[in-house]
Amino acid sequence: MALLLVTLVWGLTFPILKIATASLSGVEITALRFLIAAVCLAPFARHVPRHSWRDGLVLGAMALLSYVAQAYGLQFISSNRSAFITSLNVIMVPMLAWGLGSRPGWRVFLAALLACLGIGLMSFDGGAHLLADASTVFGALACAAYVLFLSRCANAHRPHLLATAQMCCMALLGCMWMALDSGVEALQTLPERINPSVWGGLLYLGVLASALISFLQASAQRHVPAAQAAVIYAMEPVFAALFAWLWLSELLTLRAALGALIVVVAVVLSETPQAPEPADQALNVA
Repeated sequence: MALLLVTLVWGLTFPILKIATASLSGVEITALRFLIAAVCLAPFARHVPRHSWRDGLVLGAMALLSYVAQAYGLQFISSNRSAFITSLNVIMVPMLAWGLGSRPGWRVFLAALLACLGIGLMSFDGGAHLLADASTVFGALACAAYVLFLSRCANAHRPHLLATAQMCCMALLGCMWMALDSGVEALQTLPERINPSVWGGLLYLGVLASALISFLQASAQRHVPAAQAAVIYAMEPVFAALFAWLWLSELLTLRAALGALIVVVAVVLSETPQAPEPADQALNVA
C-alpha cells in the first residue's frame, strides 16, 4: 500500500512537470525540487552515519540522472507518453536482477510482461520525438538500477536517515549541475521565471514527491523485492494518465484505458502469493 501511494503521488508529478518546463529547464526543476526536499529533511542530517551517506550518494546519483532525463524529455513529448516510457523500468528491473544472479518468480516476470503490454497500449499515441524518447528510456534504465540497488541496501539503514542522505546528495549534485548547465545569466533570471503556480508545483515536487516519497520507498522496499516493487510502480502511468486527463485535458482513449486495466491486473498478479524459490529468498535477504 505504501508503494501504491508512491505511484499515486508520482502520477501527479507529470502534469506538474509539464507545466513547470514552460518556465524552467529540466535541470533547474530537478535541482530546486531536491533542494526543497533537503531543507525538509535537514534536521536529521547530523544523525546520518557514514555508510548511509555512501549509499545515499549512489542512490542520489542514479535518481538524479533519471529525473533530469525525464524532465528533459517532457519538454518535447506529452506527460502521458513520458509516464509510459518511464514505466518500462518494470521489465528492466527483473531483467537486471536476473543478470546479477537473482531469480524473481515466474509470476513477477509474467506480471512485468503484462505491465509492459498495458504500457505499450497506453503509450501508442504518436507524438514521437527521437531524442526526447531516448532520453526518457535512459531515465527509465537509471530508475530500474535505483529500484534494484535500494532493495539490496535498504535493510542496512534506518529509512529516514537514508532518505536524508539521498536528498542532501541529490540537492548538492543537482545545484552543481544547474550552475554548470544554466550559466550565470540564466541563474540571475531564475526568480523572475518562477511564478506562483511554478512555486506551488516545486513545493509539491520537493516536499511530497521527493522528501516523503524517498522515506516511503526506503521503508517499503525493506520488505518488497525489487522486481515486485517495479511491477507496483507500473501503476504510475495509470495515475499519470488520470491526472493528465483531469488537469491538462490530455486525451485518454479506449485503447489507453484498456492498457491501464492490464497494468492493474499485472499489479494484482504480482501480489498473489506463491511458493518462494531459493533465489527469491536470496533476493529478499539482499
